[in-house]
Amino acid sequence: MEPQTKRWKGSVCDTDSWVPYPVLSDEQSQEVGLIEAFAAPILDKKETSRLVRELNSVYPLSGLQHIKRVRVCQKEGSPHPLEVLVCRVSDAPDMKVISIDSLLPSDGVRCNGLGEPFVVKVPARPPLTRPQFELASKHWPTSFHEDKQVTVALRGELFSPPQKAAMHAYMMSAVAAARAAKKMGMEPVGAVVVDPSTERIIAVGHDCRADHPLHHAVMVCIDLVARSQGGGCYSFDRYPACLTSLTSDAFHNEPDTDASSQPYICTGYDLYVTREPCVMCAMALVHSRIGRVFYGNTAADGALGTKFRVHSQKDLNHHFEVYRGILSKQCEDLNVPTAT
Repeated sequence: MEPQTKRWKGSVCDTDSWVPYPVLSDEQSQEVGLIEAFAAPILDKKETSRLVRELNSVYPLSGLQHIKRVRVCQKEGSPHPLEVLVCRVSDAPDMKVISIDSLLPSDGVRCNGLGEPFVVKVPARPPLTRPQFELASKHWPTSFHEDKQVTVALRGELFSPPQKAAMHAYMMSAVAAARAAKKMGMEPVGAVVVDPSTERIIAVGHDCRADHPLHHAVMVCIDLVARSQGGGCYSFDRYPACLTSLTSDAFHNEPDTDASSQPYICTGYDLYVTREPCVMCAMALVHSRIGRVFYGNTAADGALGTKFRVHSQKDLNHHFEVYRGILSKQCEDLNVPTAT
């Protein structure tokens, strides 16, 4: 059951034909929304520090801590090199004519040094990814605390060639299981659970809904992992492609191993599955404490990127990484009807 990564060379293992992209949360994936605010030119650069201090006391811009108060003037040739945010449009008092005097209370900010206000759009929330940051910064200077792993992953460069070769082998095992299911008239979906610390396949499963409506490929794999730990609820012995590489007895017979070192079901493991899991399977992966999920094809009811993003729901007590696009062509071909 071990993936023969050394055999996957040249055209046989074309790792350049697919790219694993991260499936991020809605907050990381969506564009940063914009809100309107009043800004004004700073007429006297020497007054900048005072103006920022006094504006902060009158209009602290609560919730917009990611916004820089001052920016370089956007108009070429302007005699005023700096512009400052005064307040949100929604925070300004109702008035028929907008002027710097009407925006600022006379006892709060000395208006000398400020020109007449104008409306700008600023990012409503802090950017979480570099693409969001680059778009947000086109409107107004914004602070950004970069997650470099996410940046590299979005470029499709997170995994090294040897890592991609291993991923290719694991997903090919899932594809083979999916083909076995297809031959038996079941959904062509296969899944593989891998222990990345040992590069060992723990379980291989495929769709078995001919036996039970809940036996999706992912559910079968999780049950097979549980069986390897002395649990499991079902028997898939009549399906040769559904198997586990480690039995509970074998685990306890390994030297220098005790029960306390055994993971809770899928803790720290990776799942490779040919099709994006549904909500039921995604929640089962949450409860089994999977570490990472790699899938090939999206699904209309997919819960890890297409319809929902279960793995990033803040109110859940476990979260995991998700990557899509692994061997997408081979996984897509599984759905092509077999010629008779």
